[in-house]
Amino acid sequence: MSSDLILYSYWRSSAAFRVRIALNLKGLRYETRAVHLVRDGGEQHALPYAALNPQELVPTLLDGERVITQSMAMLEYLDETRPQPPLLPADAAGRARVRALSQAVACDIHPIGNLRVLQRLGAQFDADDEQKALWMRHWVASGFHALETMLAGSAQTGRYCHGDVPGMADACLVPQVYNARRWNVPLEDYPTLLRIDAACAELDAFREALPERQPDAPSNR
Repeated sequence: MSSDLILYSYWRSSAAFRVRIALNLKGLRYETRAVHLVRDGGEQHALPYAALNPQELVPTLLDGERVITQSMAMLEYLDETRPQPPLLPADAAGRARVRALSQAVACDIHPIGNLRVLQRLGAQFDADDEQKALWMRHWVASGFHALETMLAGSAQTGRYCHGDVPGMADACLVPQVYNARRWNVPLEDYPTLLRIDAACAELDAFREALPERQPDAPSNR
């Protein structure tokens, strides 16, 4: 069990959520340091955090003196430096499949609805809250349709995204399903995603990573 890990996080960040899941799945101890993405214009833009992460995004992971940015890089790093239990399958084809499922969320769905995108929609195009919600619902539904097809149509899908052991793809999927519920995305067309999400919800690693369980969640302050 490592005690040298520090995660700079925001309770409602989907990217930080997926890293928390990965840390929990590996049974790793870590310290959470909150970075409020809205207060005072966003603490991620202020020094010293901006010096730590020049992209001014969360999460950031510290492993001793080593600084890792980008949540997917963190998941890969954790798997390489603390390989048991693994987040990726042992075979190359399985790893490629899991990475594809993971990136369908982390690279295609999540960035389009990120906080800074929604803020730009308001600032540049005068989008109101309902218009932002419609934007979110459109892009989540588009991505979920593809994911449902990928998962439902594969014999490699088991209790979880890949077989019967949770891993990287599940760590990416669950926060996006959580986010979809927040934005009132209709989910009845995605039974495989909902089944996997429900299976993950039975595990402490996922429950302890929930936004409302984090020390900086409004209910915990």
